[in-house]
Amino acid sequence: MELKTKVRAEDGKQEVWITRKFDLPLDLLFKAYVEPELVEQWMNTKVLKLESKRHGSYEFETTDPKGNKHGFNGTIHEFVPNQRIARTFEMECTPFPVQLEFLEFEGLSEDSSKLTMHIVYKSLEDRNNMLKLPFAQGINMAHNRLQEIGNQSKNRNDEKN
Repeated sequence: MELKTKVRAEDGKQEVWITRKFDLPLDLLFKAYVEPELVEQWMNTKVLKLESKRHGSYEFETTDPKGNKHGFNGTIHEFVPNQRIARTFEMECTPFPVQLEFLEFEGLSEDSSKLTMHIVYKSLEDRNNMLKLPFAQGINMAHNRLQEIGNQSKNRNDEKN
């Protein structure tokens, strides 16, 4: 089955491009990245801190099937609501160094939007090692959950109106 979230990595470059079209309004897609309750649901992680603003920071914690806790954190360098977020991303206690992420949010219609992520790794080797993991499948699964949760939220809003 073809993944809805597309991951593109060009030979010889230390970056990855990720794109996904969602059947969600732009503001709802953006909220899924900046509201702790929504982040926890679709990322299946605990949000310890999420300061959705320029110079803000975030800390997430996830527990694997064996009960081990894994931390993720970063700093938000640019924050333009419904347009873009530039941030660092670090997986604690792993050999992977900090990466730089540029998230671009684009409205396609009243009920659809697109996310483009440009991730820059410290080295080509770091990028290639990340791609050896089930990276594409994992982000596709997370984005599928984001779509499902967004649909539920959208339906609740429709019922209120």
